[in-house]
Formats: sequence, C-alpha cells, structure tokens
Amino acid sequence: MNLALKYRPSRLEEMVGQKHIVSSEAAFRILLEKGALPHSLLYGPPGCGKTTLARIVANESGRPFHEMNASTLKVDELRRIFKKYEESLVKPVIFIDEIHRLGKNQQEVLLPYMEEEKALILGASTQNPYYALSAAIRSRSHLFQLREIEYEEMWSFLQRVLEAENIGMEDGAGEYLIASSCGDLRAMLNLLESASSVSVPVKLSTLKELRPQAVRSGSAQKSAHYELASAMIKSVRGSDIDAGLYYMAALIEGGEPPEFIARRLAILAAEDIGNANPNALNLAASTIVIVEHIGYPEARIPLSQLLIYLASSPKSNSAYRAIDKARKAIASHGPKRVPPHLLNHSKEYLYPHDFGGYVKQLYKDDDEIYYEPSGIGFEKRLCEWVEKIKMRESSS
Repeated sequence: MNLALKYRPSRLEEMVGQKHIVSSEAAFRILLEKGALPHSLLYGPPGCGKTTLARIVANESGRPFHEMNASTLKVDELRRIFKKYEESLVKPVIFIDEIHRLGKNQQEVLLPYMEEEKALILGASTQNPYYALSAAIRSRSHLFQLREIEYEEMWSFLQRVLEAENIGMEDGAGEYLIASSCGDLRAMLNLLESASSVSVPVKLSTLKELRPQAVRSGSAQKSAHYELASAMIKSVRGSDIDAGLYYMAALIEGGEPPEFIARRLAILAAEDIGNANPNALNLAASTIVIVEHIGYPEARIPLSQLLIYLASSPKSNSAYRAIDKARKAIASHGPKRVPPHLLNHSKEYLYPHDFGGYVKQLYKDDDEIYYEPSGIGFEKRLCEWVEKIKMRESSS
C-alpha cells in the first residue's frame, strides 16, 4: 500500500491547498481550461503538489506526459522526445523537476523547442528557478509559486485518508503527524503508512520513533515553531543570554533544523546589532555555512557560540531603520532625479580618491536624512571617522 501514490490527486478539484492556483478564478486554471497555458515554472516547498499539478495539466489537456529530472537529464533523450512528436498534432507536456539545476548547454538545447512551442515545458523547483535560468528561458515562461499546505488543510485531508483506510490513531498522534510533516503531504502519508504497519491504532510513540525531528523548519507543535523562534530572538535582542539559550535548546529539541536557527540569528545580527558590532554579521554568515555542513548534534555548538556573541554585543537598529525610511520616501514620492554629474561618463564627477578620500559634492537633490546613528559601539567610531574627513575637507 503506497498511500502517497494512492491518494495523489488526478484533477484540480482534488488538489489539497493551492487555492490561488486551482480555484475557478485563478489565472493558472483559466489559462489551462482555455488551452492557453504557456511554459510555466512551479516553485514551492517539498510535498506541496508541484509534480501532481504538472500531471494534472497533462491529464486535463489530453497531452502525453514526460517526467525528467534536471540533474540526470540527457540532451539526446530530450531530442528523441521532440522528434517523436514532430509530425503529431498533439504536443507533449515535458516536466523537468529541479529545473534550477539545468546547465547552460541544456538550457540552450531546450530554448528553440520552447520558442517554436514543440511542447509545453513545465519546470519545478523548491527554490525560485528564475535566479538559475537564462533570461531567454525566463522571458518565455510564467512563474507560479505554490505554498506550504496549511495545518487545517492537511488535517482535513488526513481525516479522509484515515476513514477510507480504516486507520485509528491515539490522542495526539494526528497532531504530531501533521506538525512534524511541515506542510509536506507526501511526508505525512509516508510516515502514516510506516506507522500503521507497526500498529493500529497508530501510536504517538511510534511516530516519534520513526520521525524524532520535523522534516523541515518547524518544531513538532503547530505554533511552537513561531513562538519559540520569536522568544529566542527577543531574548537575544534584550541581551539575556540564558533565556536565548533556553529557547534555542527548545527549538533544537523540537526538531528545528540548524540552518533555520542560524538564518534567524543572521537576520538579528543585521537588524538589531548592525554596525555597533559589524563582526556579528560575519560570525552569523560563517555559522550558516558551518551548520549546513556538519548538522546535528555538533551544530548545536556553533549555534550556541553565535547566540552568546550576539546577546553580548552592543545593539543598534540604525541600519534597519535607515533603509526602511529611504524605501518609505521612494514609495511616497517616487524616485528622485540622479544628479547629472553622477551619471556614467560625466566629466563633472569628482573622484574622491583624487582629493585624499573625500570631496564635497551633491549626491542627491534634497537634504532628507535617513541614517541616524546610535552612537553605540563601533558605530560611534564610524561616525567619528565620517565627521573627521568632512571637517578636514571643509577646513582645507
């Protein structure tokens, strides 16, 4: 019994979640029903329905379906598929999983077939493929983002499966099954299948034995992921080392991946410490790389080191406030004119290095100030240096 295959949707109406894609008002569905769906790139987290949606497109449009993976795709195989349908009025759907892994040569081979619409090309990725694909591929495709399936949607789906399969569950087992699957339907059904093979009703202890940690960022409680992460960040921002360590430990014990914790702390390093201690961001960046390579249990040590360092650092949110103030000004009044002497190849531009590192000149057409330094930690030294070079220039 393969529950993931057995309960894979075959029609748009059966899709779990993704209402912004499959509802009757959604552009994707309207284009599909009118036979006007262009080459499309689907991206979203694992188990959210990308491959299923591609199969449904082929099924509902009556087209042959060919599924490939970019990491193993061979150009000759691709050419054989296109040749097979050269004289056919029905053009196939070619689905390329992990499309962000397509090499330059593979993209160049694919491009003319996309241009001539020899097939409908659908790509899928867990990350935004626009950053990895050529401009030519991007300009011929639409991008559709699929979202992590909500807890309530997974619960409703799970109830239907349990009833259809006559599977009972202990109290708390369903909640753990869903929360530890982190929006991944496939992961949920695979764990249910294994646990129900051990015993029925399914025991919570069996689920925890088979999956002691969540499959992705998110502890094995519905809201604990957000609450613990928030508590950790607020504790570090408040320089409470012990509280920060406690909430980090709770996240680790709840199955939170080390990469998630490191990313959250990196954001804090820029947002709440900034130039009061610029090395905080360097250490956070290094920690992200380290924990990605070593994983648990050792990853807990550099994470602890980073948290203690951040909590102990002087705090400044000046950089965070400055960029938001500048963005708000642009949103309210639109972008301002760039002074002519700052444009490329302008002969009126004064090159600061020719004047000892600083020369006074107009850089924007107003006196609006966005950056208001805190005067804390290293940020104070930076401000003193800026003032010093400006005073030196004005006195010369």
